[in-house]
Amino acid sequence: MARNRNALRSAMTSRSVRRRRRRRARRLSVLCCALLCAAIALGGINIAMARGTAGRILSPEEAAQMARPGGAPFDCILVLGAKVMPSGALSHMLEDRCRRGVALYEAKAAPVLLMSGDHGQVYYNEVSAMKQYAVEHGVPSSDVFMDHAGFSTYDSLYRARDIFQAKRVLIVTQRYHMFRALYIAKQLGLDAWGVTCDYRAYATQLKNSVRECGARIKAFFMCIFLPKPKYLGEAIPLAVYDGNVTND
Repeated sequence: MARNRNALRSAMTSRSVRRRRRRRARRLSVLCCALLCAAIALGGINIAMARGTAGRILSPEEAAQMARPGGAPFDCILVLGAKVMPSGALSHMLEDRCRRGVALYEAKAAPVLLMSGDHGQVYYNEVSAMKQYAVEHGVPSSDVFMDHAGFSTYDSLYRARDIFQAKRVLIVTQRYHMFRALYIAKQLGLDAWGVTCDYRAYATQLKNSVRECGARIKAFFMCIFLPKPKYLGEAIPLAVYDGNVTND
């Protein structure tokens, strides 16, 4: 009798173990399928964003040609911010963006520069460093506007449209970042084109490229809901004011 009970208990335990294993296998299969679907969706968004905007990336010569008589001029050259060192020096990435922006201004691609970056703290000021670079390289201060609340690419483009009332912009940034910037601009209704500024290899390029994949996903969903940026404020139309009105 005891032997029969032990055999029955053993059989029930064995069935219970098999059921648990099947449940774990099913959960693992569902998880793997979900991860695969997510990877495909995320990869698709990244690829579609790049392919959908690549045709709007111009050479410096093409950008200048578009602004000549017979072509529609750009309202501004929008230079997107990046890291400024504790010493106040521009990071290599930001220096290259400013260098390209100044060159496009000199080629008369647009009448003004709009430097957009992070000035959310008293002791960290991307846009003043960017303007200083432009002025030191021969651009009149009156032709350099600063957007002190360009805390993200999305904020910079939203504020270029609503605060500075630009409609047709020429964006300057590195190629890996340009696809997202142009995508956001399109979703915000801007007629935006871009010129890249990859003058050199960057030590942080691999990390930046990996982070950019996630940033594109975030931008995709932000452009569905179109939230307002962190700060807006009174309009500063580029066609009405000069750049000194944005000075600290």
